[in-house]
Amino acid sequence: MSEPQPRGAERDLYRDTWVRYLGYANEVGEAFRSLVPAAVVWLSYGVASSYVLADAIDKGKKAGEVPSPEAGRSARVTVAVVDTFVWQALASVAIPGFTINRVCAASLYVLGTATRWPLAVRKWSTTALGLLTIPIIIHPIDRWVPSWPQGSSTLQVELPSAKCGSCPLCWNNTGTRLALGPWGRKDSLYPCHMVWQALQQ
Repeated sequence: MSEPQPRGAERDLYRDTWVRYLGYANEVGEAFRSLVPAAVVWLSYGVASSYVLADAIDKGKKAGEVPSPEAGRSARVTVAVVDTFVWQALASVAIPGFTINRVCAASLYVLGTATRWPLAVRKWSTTALGLLTIPIIIHPIDRWVPSWPQGSSTLQVELPSAKCGSCPLCWNNTGTRLALGPWGRKDSLYPCHMVWQALQQ
């Protein structure tokens, strides 16, 4: 879910418009798994994955447009693309899809052993439960996933109280920090140092 944007701020196509709902396509597909062919479920994963890829490319493009020395531009773009792709792949595709899959599988099993409902009723009940679970798991997953990778979102520029290091991924020629944080959150850690060191090896 995206946070309210400050008045006059540029709208993010992939976070602030209906396009973001494409990231939930695989969760809907998993909810209907017991009722539709497997190909339909895989198609839903294709839609969600396309959304993730498009968002990653968009964030890389925005990172490349930030004024900075040319030497660190390609590395910064790479970090923005990979960072966004990993975070979105986990938060929008892998974890929610697996969660809905297991919820539906468990509910179908329980209904099959605890009730005498017809199979069609059990399948539709499982699908309904899966769909109802989607809005419940969105916020917990969004809060948890950024604690592992340095989840990315809109690039923010801020003046820090102390220099984090000589990392070109963090610093431009004006001495401002380019913070890549999940959904615009300011993070106290600087994983970019590890990324930059790996690029130098």
